[in-house]
Amino acid sequence: MENNYPFISMLRKYVSSSVLLVIATVAALIIANSPWGDYYRSFWELPVSMSLGSFNLFSHNGHALSLGAFINDYLMAIFFLSVGLEIKRELLCGELSSMKKALAPIIGACGGMIIPVIVFFLVCPKDPVMERGMAIPMATDIAFSLGCLSIFSKRCPVSLKVFLAALAVADDLGGIIVIAIRYTEHLNLWYLLGAAILVVVLCIGNWRGVRTKAFYFDIGFLLWYCMLGSGIHATIAGVIVAFCIPANVPTGTKFWLERIRHKLEHFPETTVTFADRNKPVVFSDEEIAMLKSVESASDHLISPLQDMEDILKMGVNYQIIPLFAFANAGVNFEGMSLMSLFSGVGLAVFLGLLIGKFCGVFSFSWLGIKLGFIQLPQNASWKSFASVCMLCGIGFTVSMFMAALSYPGADHADYLNDAKLGILCGTIASAIVGCLMLNHFLPKEEVNK
Repeated sequence: MENNYPFISMLRKYVSSSVLLVIATVAALIIANSPWGDYYRSFWELPVSMSLGSFNLFSHNGHALSLGAFINDYLMAIFFLSVGLEIKRELLCGELSSMKKALAPIIGACGGMIIPVIVFFLVCPKDPVMERGMAIPMATDIAFSLGCLSIFSKRCPVSLKVFLAALAVADDLGGIIVIAIRYTEHLNLWYLLGAAILVVVLCIGNWRGVRTKAFYFDIGFLLWYCMLGSGIHATIAGVIVAFCIPANVPTGTKFWLERIRHKLEHFPETTVTFADRNKPVVFSDEEIAMLKSVESASDHLISPLQDMEDILKMGVNYQIIPLFAFANAGVNFEGMSLMSLFSGVGLAVFLGLLIGKFCGVFSFSWLGIKLGFIQLPQNASWKSFASVCMLCGIGFTVSMFMAALSYPGADHADYLNDAKLGILCGTIASAIVGCLMLNHFLPKEEVNK
């Protein structure tokens, strides 16, 4: 699907999505603390509208969404759609598809969610507003963590990469549940009823084998609007849509492959010389119909779930996530000292990521292995496994998202700044310590894959 994103395809040759995320984060920090900082912050407050008369589609409680809210509520719904598709694929046929496969990352993910919350609760002052951020250090950023692990790809057993990826997916599923429960405030029953009806429509579409992507995108957009008005966070709509998208190929592959071969056998073959390379190529109506038939058959060879996951992957990794980082990572250091990292929300988030995630993932996994429920990843030592557990403290994207949900509005700007500082420092510290541990404990030569 790279042809749909020509600029991104070119960018991908030189910059990985993890590096682009770092660039966006650094750029946000520099601009937010430069003479243009006020313009940077006010830019995200600009209203967004898609209006017909007095009706604005991008509005909430009668107020137009700001550009920042549009990114966090709408574009992140597309991000969670992509995450939901990945989770469903892993549950159906991946590393979470059987109890034996899923138990190790799920046990690790449970520890990686419970212990950071406990650390946050113990460290944070007993203030109801501050304690709203307890869920912030729960998340593991799959792009950053796997990006760090890829540095040691030749020395790292595949089993450790699979464990980290599956744990991050299970972690995302836990984060989605927390968002749905913790950040739901006042419910609007009419919007909730509309959302329920749309979910039923999506389920019927799945049951009846509707494969048209436009059906799921269009109904999903309406579902997003109803969720936005219902009081349940709108990004949950993306996950619901993902779980309703079919993952099967009802007729198998043989029929469609034979159809493609038959059409290609009758398609005329031509060669173009160097001198004729710029001459236009015109097909007959019959030949165009044959190509359309091949294209249609190709679409039927891929399940809608994998097709949509492939379509979204590039846009999410190279557009939505970097834009989210650029909009949300701009911590304003004015009037802030490093003491913000040694007290309150900043310290609670920092320790939750650096210590809580490591202790949670490692201790729960260790207990599961000692009790015989799970096994240590193949070809991995306890020290290399502990190194990967340390990388789980890299919690950027979803942590930033939860911070914005925990401390909304200008009244909580200081807490949000402290939380962002804690996320940045906790993520950087976890990445550095994890990489140093991996470099020290992994075998020095390339492992047998």
